[in-house]
Amino acid sequence: MDFVFMLTRDDRTVTDCLRVLDSVRELGITHIGFKDVGVAPATLRRLHEEIRALGATSHLEVVSTGRDQAVDSVRTAVDLGVDWLMGGTWVAETLALLAGTSVRYLPFVGEPQGHPTRLAGDPARIAADCRRAEAAGCAGVDLLAHRATEADPLALVRAARAATTGRLVVAGSLTTPAQIRALAEAGADAFTVGSAAFAGAVRPDAGGLAAQLTAVMEASGGRA
Repeated sequence: MDFVFMLTRDDRTVTDCLRVLDSVRELGITHIGFKDVGVAPATLRRLHEEIRALGATSHLEVVSTGRDQAVDSVRTAVDLGVDWLMGGTWVAETLALLAGTSVRYLPFVGEPQGHPTRLAGDPARIAADCRRAEAAGCAGVDLLAHRATEADPLALVRAARAATTGRLVVAGSLTTPAQIRALAEAGADAFTVGSAAFAGAVRPDAGGLAAQLTAVMEASGGRA
């Protein structure tokens, strides 16, 4: 299972993202993501260039719940040339903007609400959304399982896994190695961690960010 390190806290890219990235470059993390809010466009561009310079795969996650803002995020993803665009629910509009690019799209499934985002939707709704996304031509889905308000997170993961052959990424509010291992057992292909690592919540006795990320990598089976 792949680990995507998000340079984000509370659904915003951290203001010192460039320094943070430099501080963890020796860990060998190969999937790194960010949001398009929290820092200036010029910083985002430089951040993406640095991620690519490390040889890592880049991920931009949309957090806007309004259509116009979400579409602007898609344009940012195209302009930067990220590898994966995650989030958003305007599938047709997003795929139209991504046509002819190499950006692969993983929309949110269920009903994201608010900021920081919570997720409404039961397993049946999640499965139906997964099938629609796959039929539309998406590369997989972005599931905010641990921000669910109406269902058990793992029940949502299992429902999504049964409903799509695409990439299943579980994002948001993962805080423990046990949760990470349970995701692998439920069939997730990848997961994201950001805020929990910055807060030292993954392994409270382990100290700084590098130690937190090492604990996450160990829980994911050593893949990053």
